[in-house]
Amino acid sequence: MENLSTIGIDIAKSVIQVHGASKSGRRLFSKKVNRSEFLAFMANLKPCVVGMEACGGSHHWGRELAKIGHEVKLMPPQHVKPYVKTNKNDAADAEACAEAVTRPTMRFVPVKSEAQQTLAMLHRVRERLIKERTALANQIRGFFTELGVVFPQGINRLQSRIAEALDKHHERLPGTFRTMMHHLMEEFTSKEDEIERYEKMLEEQSRSNEQCKRLMTIPGVGVITATAIVSTIGSMNPFSNGRHFAAFLGLVPRQHSSGGKDRLGGISKRGDGYLRKLLVQGAHAVLQHAKKLKGARGQWLNSLILRRGRCRAAVALANKNARIIWALLTRGENYRIVRCEVSVGDEEGKAKNNMDGLLCAPN
Repeated sequence: MENLSTIGIDIAKSVIQVHGASKSGRRLFSKKVNRSEFLAFMANLKPCVVGMEACGGSHHWGRELAKIGHEVKLMPPQHVKPYVKTNKNDAADAEACAEAVTRPTMRFVPVKSEAQQTLAMLHRVRERLIKERTALANQIRGFFTELGVVFPQGINRLQSRIAEALDKHHERLPGTFRTMMHHLMEEFTSKEDEIERYEKMLEEQSRSNEQCKRLMTIPGVGVITATAIVSTIGSMNPFSNGRHFAAFLGLVPRQHSSGGKDRLGGISKRGDGYLRKLLVQGAHAVLQHAKKLKGARGQWLNSLILRRGRCRAAVALANKNARIIWALLTRGENYRIVRCEVSVGDEEGKAKNNMDGLLCAPN
């Protein structure tokens, strides 16, 4: 097929729908291919642009198709949906992918490597275990509350407090209840051990990754955040600047403007919610020591806390850290604070002050 220019693919578990189109958009073929025959079918076609939705299995097929010469472009499903013209079916979805991939304003998802996907899997398992541990802790608290024993907030000392409560109220607590609590605490301890095991695995991965080590030089970015960014984003090529990356994470104001009137609300919360959560949590950790910070960064944070409160200050710091992350990964530099001399106009016009600047200095 000499005129073949783009191919749209709709991925399924057993059968894959393939839609071929010419440069003008005319349909050349539309057929279903078994999963086992898919790569052989694509290898017989001339190399062209292949569009797929970013979904389960798409990164695997993207890597395999790139090996046989095709230019693979993954797209967010919500950006492909407007190009579905008829009722939803595999053929219509594949045709929509073929059309959407040719749009000049379409946004694409970089194909991840197997190492990136494995690192992301570690995060998913860890996050699931944390949710299960939190649910278990809440259930234990609820059971004790029903019998008149209340624990303060916080999960750090929950095990010791439960042991103390069982000893203190041993006489009045039913034996069956005490036995059940011992079993639940064993389960709770097992969850904590599993979480610690996966965190050690993430720490080992961060030691051997230059990008992770570079990101961990930023205040508020630790092992978990650094490995999550590397596994999810990897390359910053899709983002034109740091503000674009911050907007991708949903750390910019939500906008609803019309007729020349700008209306800005809270943060948009678009993009990857997991990365946004980690950056905001890291920012809150930095704010706990904001009063000890000196120089321009400390002045900016403390004045922002006074004017807008700690929560807004944390989001603002997360936004700033996101832009710094873009700069470090784009330029291949480490983050460090250096002293710089700046000129500040005064009544005489020539006064100079020394202040701490926040610069990304080369290695």
